[in-house]
Amino acid sequence: MDYSLSHIKELESESIFVLREVAAQFENPVLMFSGGKDSILMVYLAYKAFYPAKIPFPLLHIDTGHNFPETIKYRDDLVEKYGAKLIVGSVQDAIDKKLVVEETGYNASRNSLQTAVLLESLENGKFDAALGGARRDEEKARAKERFFSHRDEFGQWDPKNQRPELWNLFNGNCRIGEHFRIFPISNWTELDVWQYLAYEKVELPSLYFAHEREVLERDGILLADCDYIRKRPEEKTYKATVRCRTIGDMTCTGVWKSDASNVEDIIEEIATTRLTERGGRTDDKRSETSMEDRKKQGYF
Repeated sequence: MDYSLSHIKELESESIFVLREVAAQFENPVLMFSGGKDSILMVYLAYKAFYPAKIPFPLLHIDTGHNFPETIKYRDDLVEKYGAKLIVGSVQDAIDKKLVVEETGYNASRNSLQTAVLLESLENGKFDAALGGARRDEEKARAKERFFSHRDEFGQWDPKNQRPELWNLFNGNCRIGEHFRIFPISNWTELDVWQYLAYEKVELPSLYFAHEREVLERDGILLADCDYIRKRPEEKTYKATVRCRTIGDMTCTGVWKSDASNVEDIIEEIATTRLTERGGRTDDKRSETSMEDRKKQGYF
């Protein structure tokens, strides 16, 4: 076994340990699923952790209604493959019920509206733990999270008041109405994720591989053209060979010019780039603390 393989197998073991701790400590956990590579990894790790039994957590997808069509197809195929239970929280339903107000203007996005829908879904399901695929190398606010991240009765997070996690001891005690966000792949990097998915031969959405599509450039970021984006008069679309490094709402998820058509090409590309994967997310650029502000309010 070479060093790189030994490294990712250690990460796998750590994540599976955390997943089993969640099953042991909590009465009603749920696994948040976005359709991106990190949540796909989470589902696969949960499958391995509890095999031959089925995954003991339902999957919760907060659907903005502005997803890439490829994401929804992949989600449905994955749920059928693993025999998992899927719960969908709909942003469109929340708009219709006037729980949230849709943004307007050229930079309008439903991404921030997910927070209220997520909190409502967790409350309706009486979930006491929500497993997510966030990693500490993604973004500075996510680097502040612990494996077991406490949320108060309003779903809010206080980064200055977190519980110690010494010797892999996790404290999951919480009062009624509170819950935990659990991040089993906190210590993984983007490169680790891709190396593991390649080694395990996990099937992935076509969005991650180079393909030709209509794009437009906005504030230095390429966006996939779609009916959800209101284009400025001077913005023109053109065809380009691109791929996604993250997958989310089409209005704020940038695509990258790339010729990487397989996992090996992607690994080589990531190993040599200086651009972070969230460098193409327009929602992270609304302010210097945009992610941390959203997380404090209950965002994933």
